[in-house]
Amino acid sequence: MSKNLTSREKDYSKWYNELVVKADLAENSAVRGCMVIKPYGYAIWEKMQAELDRMFKETGHQNAYFPLFIPKSLFEAEEKNAEGFAKECAIVTHYRLENDPDNKGKLRVDPNAKLEEELIVRPTSEAIIWSTYKKWIQSYRDLPILINQWSNVVRWEMRTRLFLRTAEFLWQEGHTAHETKAEALIEAEKMNSVYADFAENFMAMPVVKGLKSESERFAGAEETYCIEALMQDGKALQAGTSHFLGQNFAKAFDVKFTNKEGKLNYVWATSWGVSTRLMGALIMTHSDDKGLVLPPNLAPFQVVIVPIFKTDVEFEQISNLVTKISEELKRSNVSVKFDNRTTYRPGAKFAQHELQGVPLRIAIGPKDLENNTVELSRRDDLSKSIIPVESIKDEIPQILEDIQQSLYDKANDFRLEHTTEVNSFEEFKDILKNKGGFISAHWDGSAESENKIKEITKATIRCIPLNIDKSEGKCVFSGKKSDQRVLFAKAY
Repeated sequence: MSKNLTSREKDYSKWYNELVVKADLAENSAVRGCMVIKPYGYAIWEKMQAELDRMFKETGHQNAYFPLFIPKSLFEAEEKNAEGFAKECAIVTHYRLENDPDNKGKLRVDPNAKLEEELIVRPTSEAIIWSTYKKWIQSYRDLPILINQWSNVVRWEMRTRLFLRTAEFLWQEGHTAHETKAEALIEAEKMNSVYADFAENFMAMPVVKGLKSESERFAGAEETYCIEALMQDGKALQAGTSHFLGQNFAKAFDVKFTNKEGKLNYVWATSWGVSTRLMGALIMTHSDDKGLVLPPNLAPFQVVIVPIFKTDVEFEQISNLVTKISEELKRSNVSVKFDNRTTYRPGAKFAQHELQGVPLRIAIGPKDLENNTVELSRRDDLSKSIIPVESIKDEIPQILEDIQQSLYDKANDFRLEHTTEVNSFEEFKDILKNKGGFISAHWDGSAESENKIKEITKATIRCIPLNIDKSEGKCVFSGKKSDQRVLFAKAY
């Protein structure tokens, strides 16, 4: 497995694309704009999925599944949502193929098999879910409904990049229904905090929690909460969103309930989701020119053990020791892989595991057996150390915790160093060109100023940060009054 990557400084985009492929995470498929997620990449996604699923269930949510196809009339019911996704939709118009009489072995669409109503391949599921909720909700006793689904969606993207933007991707989407506006708002903010918790404590990726500006909101939402992360190239990445939908979808699908006073009301709604885009965020937050760097909390295996031997006797002795070490570590909830392949030399194994970001590597050779020691190699800082075998069960869990924390601290330091307050548009443009990162600037709240800034600089408002002290100032573009700084950046 080749590990020669283009350096990040030379060509960040090329480095990313090479890393995804060479680390065996994913590859382009025969379908334009779609990807094949390979076993190692999918194992990381499964870890993400498992932790998020646990967090969702701990906050009272249940999993369900809804159809991939949405009748066009349902999709059109909520006008803003339909308009927002229209250009990205894949549409099924026919339901059967037939043999082409003019071309043997070829198939063509059967012209007599046209659907009575065209079907949209879901770009998001609000329409099909809210048409279903209409049947489930009659009374306040039926509320709240707290549903999540794990699924795929299709958005016909023209410019794609593995994990970050593909025509089909995997995600989860939560859809909840509530009795009151206050409950729905609490839900939307709570799920945004769940995403932030996951990003910081599992991905070791610091994020800013905030609100989207009106022009950046989800189509059909009254408010969009988000978490924004900063990648190593100084670009922002939207890592998750949670939407307060108000009563827009309830009104579009006539979803009403009888309240405690016996009156009919429309329900209040939220939706929220994260996708395999988190894989791209994970890669770009921590990885280096040698390959992937994984936080232990999401690594498919946290420790790999590589034997170094010349004879079958040495291999057997090392294998016996590895069995004992593995059992001890597993009792400490540490996931271990024994790389006992005889078709690869130790150096090739080291290179592969370094490229694939395994947090901690243990090498054991004949001298280690004599001295009752092992050699440890950390992936985060590439440091090595020798420790006694008897201290492994105590030291390795602690080292893994230290790796997890050090990755977060390093990423957080980078974010803080690349968050710059500016007070003039000239300063804004200078920082954007020469430093990058988040730019904290006053904005007058108007779409006109926001659009002009985007048009001139390609930077967008990533979020209006929550939980910060508001301070009056002047809009960095218009000079008009502003009561809070917002974060701008170029973004993925």
